[in-house]
Amino acid sequence: MTMLEIDRDGAVVHLTMNAPGRLNALSDEMLAALTDALDDIAQTPEARVVTLAGRGKAFCAGHDLKQMTALRQSDDGGAAGFKDLFDRCSRLMARIQAMPQPVIASVHGIATAAGCQLVATCDLAVAAEGTRFGVNGVNIGLFCSTPMVALSRNVPRKQAFEMLTTGDFIEADRAREIGLVNRVVPEHMLAMETQALAQQIASKLGVAVKIGKQAFYEQLQMPVDQAYIYAGDVMVENMLHEDTQEGIQAFLEKRDPEWRQ
Repeated sequence: MTMLEIDRDGAVVHLTMNAPGRLNALSDEMLAALTDALDDIAQTPEARVVTLAGRGKAFCAGHDLKQMTALRQSDDGGAAGFKDLFDRCSRLMARIQAMPQPVIASVHGIATAAGCQLVATCDLAVAAEGTRFGVNGVNIGLFCSTPMVALSRNVPRKQAFEMLTTGDFIEADRAREIGLVNRVVPEHMLAMETQALAQQIASKLGVAVKIGKQAFYEQLQMPVDQAYIYAGDVMVENMLHEDTQEGIQAFLEKRDPEWRQ
C-alpha cells in the first residue's frame, strides 16, 4: 500500500494520506513521505498549487501514539527519540509554509493534535460539514505544545488557549468562525470545492503567487513599519516582472493575459 498517494492534475498536485487504519497518523513513515513529496513539488515550477487530504474516516489523528510509546523503551526514557520526532514534524510544517506553492488542506472526519496543527499550517483549508478539530493531548496528560505554535497563529489567542487546555473538539462551522478553515461544505462536495479553489489559484501568475506567499509569512514577523518597507520592496520586484507588465496591459486592453509562466 502506498503511504501517500500523489496525483497530478495540470498545475495542481493532490496529496492523499493513505493510512486509514491508523487514521492517517503522522507516523515516521508518513512524516517522511510527506516531507519528501513536498520537497520534490517545491522544485517543480509547473506545479502551482498543492492539496492535502486523507483516506478513510479521518483527515489525520496526529502523531502515532504506538510509535511514541515504543520510544520510551530507550535508555534515556525516550528523550532523544521524542526530540527527533518533534523536530522532524516541525520541519514538515516549516516546509509547507516555505514552499512556493500554496497548500490547501481538504479536511474531513477529525483533525486532532498534530493533525489539527497540519490544518493550521496549510495556507488554506476547506472542511466538510461534521468535521471536528481538536488539540486534545491535554486529555492524556500531554499538552499540545508544538500544535500550539500553528494554532495560535491562526485563531484568536483565547480560543486557542481554550482548545489547548480543555481538550474539547470544535465543529467545522466554529472552526470557520475563528479562522482555522476558510470554507465549510457538504462532505460530498469537499473534493470538488477544494479542486475549484486550487484551480482558481493555479490560474493566476505563478511568480506573483510565489512572491506573495513568501512575503505574506515574512511580513507577519515584522513590526508594521518594517513590514511596509519590506512589502514595498516586494511590490517593486513584482512590478518589474515582464509577465506582470503583460497582465496590466491585458487588463487595460480588456483581454486575457498571455503569461509565459
